[in-house]
Amino acid sequence: MIHLGMVPVIGATGEPKTKPCQHSVKLLREAGLKPDLLMCCSEVPVDEATRRKLSLFCQVAPEHVISMHDVSNLYQVPLLLAEQNVGSIICNHLGLSTSRVARSLSFGCQKDAETMPTQRLADWKVLSDRTDSYTGNVTIALVGKYMGNPDAYASVVKALQHAALEVNLHLKLEWVDSSMLEPNAQQQEPKKYEAAWSALKSAQGVLVPGGFGTRGIEGKVATAGYCRAAKKPYLGICVGLQTAVIEFARSELGWEGANSTEFDEATPHPVVEFLPEASSTVMGGTMRLGSRATIIRDPQSLACKLYGGKPVIYERHRHRYEVTASCVPAFEAKGLHFTGQDDRAQRMELCELRDHPFFVACQFHPEFQSRPAKPGPLFLGLVLAATGQLEKRLEADGGVLKVGSGFQKAC
Repeated sequence: MIHLGMVPVIGATGEPKTKPCQHSVKLLREAGLKPDLLMCCSEVPVDEATRRKLSLFCQVAPEHVISMHDVSNLYQVPLLLAEQNVGSIICNHLGLSTSRVARSLSFGCQKDAETMPTQRLADWKVLSDRTDSYTGNVTIALVGKYMGNPDAYASVVKALQHAALEVNLHLKLEWVDSSMLEPNAQQQEPKKYEAAWSALKSAQGVLVPGGFGTRGIEGKVATAGYCRAAKKPYLGICVGLQTAVIEFARSELGWEGANSTEFDEATPHPVVEFLPEASSTVMGGTMRLGSRATIIRDPQSLACKLYGGKPVIYERHRHRYEVTASCVPAFEAKGLHFTGQDDRAQRMELCELRDHPFFVACQFHPEFQSRPAKPGPLFLGLVLAATGQLEKRLEADGGVLKVGSGFQKAC
């Protein structure tokens, strides 16, 4: 059992106070629970005298009293725990071999199995050091509808941070409410309308994440149109793909009123439709969920290059609507290519514009598989394109993107 306790530093003398931690352990013991490790949150490192005092009064071995003091960034926390042998303590308590556990984990550069634990920490230190020493910034506009609760996009933000970290850049997010990009906002809230468009235009790249419902959809459609025409790097996820398709149908194919049946059931051009095998009246259990295969049919496509030249990829899905398959030939004839499809070539998973620096959209959710040392390929591609580094990186990686190679060069 691991107990997290507070050791505040009070007064000008900077003396750590152990009473809050002692009291919480006392209450635990009254409930019949005894902590095996004591994690001590503090502004400063817990000194040896404080450690011995907590060990004595909380009946925990001195080496099991762990200092969890403030650090400059989140990535330093695993290093802080490793310095105090927390991994070995837990493995010994559970009767596990530390080397065997280390070999079961994958991270960063591929190393020799014998020295893997130490080298893995060195890999993690690269992340920590980069977080404190960025060489520049990259500004990405995140165009969504849930601006009142940014946590709704937590996974997307983390994925962007992972990508920026590999390129050694600090991520600067511009939160843009898609509703404020719509024409009616210009009349109702002109200042917010101008601010939203200013943020969108000043960003180096744009990301439109997933979402449900009609509110703000026309703003996302307008975003896709602006990025397409202005050659601004664009990544659309789930509904971000669907709105890009809707915009292209209206602007390039001349299909006036083209829409998704989710937003307009009476649309004359339903370019996005409800999953054919699902019920359109019963919402429960009707989503297409989980990890599924996507076949990248064009080896010369940007999508294939971003995924390291792999012909088959697996990403997680969460959607009820998809691009209408019968419309695909018309889209591709005008230049919007669907380079990724499901294993039966019935569902459109990836699309891109060839005459654009970076205009890529996917039906799946790549943010769910992004990791600190292994960012999602599409997010990394967006950040690289936004900073004008994509072509150079592809050339350096041998024509295809090798995710993580930015860290390996520092190992």
